[in-house]
Amino acid sequence: MAVDEQKTLRKPLTGAEYLESLNDGRELWLHGEKVKDPVNHPAFRNSARSIARLYDALHDPKYKDVLTAPTDTGTGTYTQRFFKAFRSPEELPAARDAIAQWARLTYGQMGRTPDYKGSFLGTLGGNPEYYAPFEENAKFWYKEAQEKVWFFNHAIINPPVDRHKPISEVGDVFVHVEKETDAGIVVSGAKMVATGSTLCHYNFVAHYGAPIDKEEFALVFVAPMNIPGVKLICRQSYELNAAVMGSPFDYPLSSRFDENDTVLIFDKALIPWENVLIYRNVEKANNFFPISGFLHRFTFHGVTRLAVKLDFLCGLLLKAVRSTGVNNFRGVQAGVGEVIAWRNLFWAISDAMAKSPQPGPNGTLLPNLQYGLAYRVFMTYGWPKVLEIIQHLIAGSLIVYPSSPEDFKNPELRPFIDKIYRGSNEFDALNKMKLTKLLWDAIGTEYGGRHELYERNYSGNQDNIRIENLIVATMTGDAEQFEKLAQQCMDDYDLNGWVDDTWVNPHDVSKILKS
Repeated sequence: MAVDEQKTLRKPLTGAEYLESLNDGRELWLHGEKVKDPVNHPAFRNSARSIARLYDALHDPKYKDVLTAPTDTGTGTYTQRFFKAFRSPEELPAARDAIAQWARLTYGQMGRTPDYKGSFLGTLGGNPEYYAPFEENAKFWYKEAQEKVWFFNHAIINPPVDRHKPISEVGDVFVHVEKETDAGIVVSGAKMVATGSTLCHYNFVAHYGAPIDKEEFALVFVAPMNIPGVKLICRQSYELNAAVMGSPFDYPLSSRFDENDTVLIFDKALIPWENVLIYRNVEKANNFFPISGFLHRFTFHGVTRLAVKLDFLCGLLLKAVRSTGVNNFRGVQAGVGEVIAWRNLFWAISDAMAKSPQPGPNGTLLPNLQYGLAYRVFMTYGWPKVLEIIQHLIAGSLIVYPSSPEDFKNPELRPFIDKIYRGSNEFDALNKMKLTKLLWDAIGTEYGGRHELYERNYSGNQDNIRIENLIVATMTGDAEQFEKLAQQCMDDYDLNGWVDDTWVNPHDVSKILKS
C-alpha cells in the first residue's frame, strides 16, 4: 500500500481526537449557564477522559486484538468489534469479549460507552432494507460509525408529562415534525433520559413506550449534538460535586465515571434528509425496537457490562469482609456466595446469548433474544439484592471513615486514626478506609443511588420488560410449544385413569375408581 493510501485510511478516533471533537459548539446547560468547554469543565472533564481512554485502547497493542476487527466497509482498516453486523458464529463471542474489555476499563460503571449504541449501529448494515425508503441513509451511517467509531447515544423515552393522553395530544413536549424543507425536517420536542449525551457526537432519536398514533410523531433520525436548536439540560454533576466537596480518595467513581443524565430538547432543529431513517411510518416507528435487531444487541451489551460491574463489586465485597474480620463467619460466606451466584447468572446469560445466536436478515446472526429478555427482568431483582446483601454484611462500617484525606495528613490525628480505623487481616487503617470509601461510592453516595435506579430501569419500564417476554414467546411459537407440552401431559389420563399403557392403572387398589 502506498503512503498516500495509508494516509487516507479512516481509523477510529484516538483519545486526543475524541476530546478535541467535543468542543464543537454544542449547547449544554448546567446551573443556569451554558458550558463553553465541556472537555475542561470540572463537571465533565474526567468523565470525558474516561471515554478518551477507551478510544486510546483501540490503538493500544495490549488491547487491540481483543477490541478490534477488520471493517467490512472495504476500507482495509479496523473497528471496535461490536460496531459490525455478525455474519459468523465466532464473531459473537469475540464481540462479547470486546464489550467486556472496554467495560473493565471503567469497572462496569459507564453503561453508555460508544459500543452501547453499537447495539443499534450494527443492525444498519445487516438490515438496511427495514429503513426503506431511507435505506441508503442506513448504509451510510453503518459505514460512517464503523470506520470512526463515533460516539452515538440514544434518546427514545418521552418525558413523564401527560402520560394519560395519546402521544399526539402532547405535541408541545413530545418530539414531532413541524414542517418539511428541501434540506430536511424541522423537529421540535424533548426526549429523556439522554444519559451520556453531554459527551457524545450524535444522538439516535426514536420511540419506545405507548404507541405513536399520528404520522408527524413517527420518526427515527440521527442528530449531531451541535446543530442549532439542540439543547441539553443536565442534572447536577456528581463529578463536579466530588471535585468541590471531596477528592478522588473520597469519591473514586463519582469523580471520573459520571454519565450525566440529560433532557434532550429540539427547538425547531433542522434534521438533514440524509440523517432520517424512519419518517411518517407509524408501524415502523412503533416496532423498530424488537424488529430491527436492536433489542437483541442492546441486551447483549447490557448483560455483559453488568456482569463486569458485578465482577468489580464481588472483588470489593470479598475485600470488605476480610477487612472487617468477618470473612470466616458462616452467614457472611453465604451472603458473599449469593452475590457471586448473581454474578455467575449474568455471565451465563451473556455466554448463552453469544453461543446460541439466532438468524437475522441477509444472512446475519443476532444474539439470542429470549435470553436477553430474561436478563432485562432479572437485572431488576439482581442489582438491588446485591446491594441489600452488601449493606447487611458490611453494615455500619460503610459509613465509619474520616472526613477526608486531610485527616490522615494531620500528625495530631493520625495516631488515633491508625488505631481506631484499622482493619483486620492485612488491612491497615489507610487501606481499609480507601476500600470503604470506594465501596460506599459504588452503592451509597448520590452517585451510587443513581446507579441503583439506572440498573432497575435501564432496559425499559417494569411492565414492558416482562410483557415483551410473552410477546416474543408468542411470536416465535415458543408459547404454543409450552402449551403443547402441557397438553401432552393432560392427554396422558382421563376420567378412567391412564390412557397410555406405559403406566399401571390403580383399579386393583383404588377405592375411588370403579373397574
